[in-house]
Amino acid sequence: MSQGFESKSAGALQNSRGQRKSKEIADIGSIQQSLVEHFGDIKDPRVERTKKHQLTDILVIAILAIIAGAQGWEDIENYGISKQTWLEEFLVLPNGIPSDDTFGRVFEFIDPEALNRCFLQWVETLVGSMGGEIIPIDGKTIRGSYDRNQGQSALHVISAWASEQRLVLAQVKVEDKSNEITAIPALLELLDITGAIITIDAMGTQTEIAKQIVAKKADYVLALKANHPTLHSQVEQWFETEKANNFQGVDVSDDKRIEKAHHRREIREVWSVPVSAIPQLYQPKAWAGLQSLVIVVRVRHLWNKTTREVQFYLTSLNSDAQLIGRAIRKHWGIENEAHWTLDCTFAEDACRIRSFHSPQNFALLRRFALNALNLEQTYKRSLRQKMKRTAMDNNYMIRVLSCCFIDNTLDSSNCLCQA
Repeated sequence: MSQGFESKSAGALQNSRGQRKSKEIADIGSIQQSLVEHFGDIKDPRVERTKKHQLTDILVIAILAIIAGAQGWEDIENYGISKQTWLEEFLVLPNGIPSDDTFGRVFEFIDPEALNRCFLQWVETLVGSMGGEIIPIDGKTIRGSYDRNQGQSALHVISAWASEQRLVLAQVKVEDKSNEITAIPALLELLDITGAIITIDAMGTQTEIAKQIVAKKADYVLALKANHPTLHSQVEQWFETEKANNFQGVDVSDDKRIEKAHHRREIREVWSVPVSAIPQLYQPKAWAGLQSLVIVVRVRHLWNKTTREVQFYLTSLNSDAQLIGRAIRKHWGIENEAHWTLDCTFAEDACRIRSFHSPQNFALLRRFALNALNLEQTYKRSLRQKMKRTAMDNNYMIRVLSCCFIDNTLDSSNCLCQA
């Protein structure tokens, strides 16, 4: 036989495969141990006689399946069946892969608060200091979670997003017959936001929320709209007058940015002034730490029309238009990089899981998967392509998990994407 086609002996091939398999099991074993440690505090909601599958097996398979693109219980079961040989290397699986009904029943009754605590503890191991981080807070309705027959409205959750690290930091459910005003303080209590800049839209522009943020040694940028009619009207009229006079005699900071993308051209202008610049401002002392007032004018030139939008903000930051403008711009990260991705890549709005605690628990697992995929930086492709690769390649799934569950992460210089 030609030298180029010479095959290895059966013994050598068996030994080589054995070495590779041992190394892989050791790696995934440490990851599995870390997973159990992070989610080990979750109590099994089942009675003893119905426990044919271990809770840790159910949790691990669900997490891996959702990272790989599972959108429901049948998808999770199908992932388990397809990967059963691999899963048996590090999971017990005393009765094989759980059925879709088993996954559904377990997550219906797992305490979402306990799962959320485990998620928070896991996130704390990933993030460093929040100093200088811009943290947008915003709500999202999971539209498919309503149940008309049961009179159940769609689940609405509030999330905090670390814009620089691209991680969901925490999630809180908005209770029925309530709104974001009561949920945001509960979310802030869960986070160490020392030194961070918190951005919230108009719903969260409340004096108590501003007070809470300042008390936690952070800064805020709050959108000011018509839900505070007297203050909004006063600020709007003052800025209109001073802009017409080119801010003569006013200590103003300004910044202008022009961006071109997606067949549109956007011009953003930001002006900020110290709160003392506006005489007789309506109840300024009600806003803890209030330092500056801001106006942002956005003009978008599209191929068929031009739009103009004016927005006002209250902030505890000093009057620095460039910094404040950056924080305002970063606020949209939670919409574009988190909420949009959850809907378009994870199909969250289309998901019809809706019974008991399962919508809230499944939503949290999606955010776990989003964080895990964002942390893996070696494969330079879209999140959807990363997701598909984890489904196809067990080694890449291990790499994704290594980035968030073991300290000795793989060398990011070893790029998996080939030209």
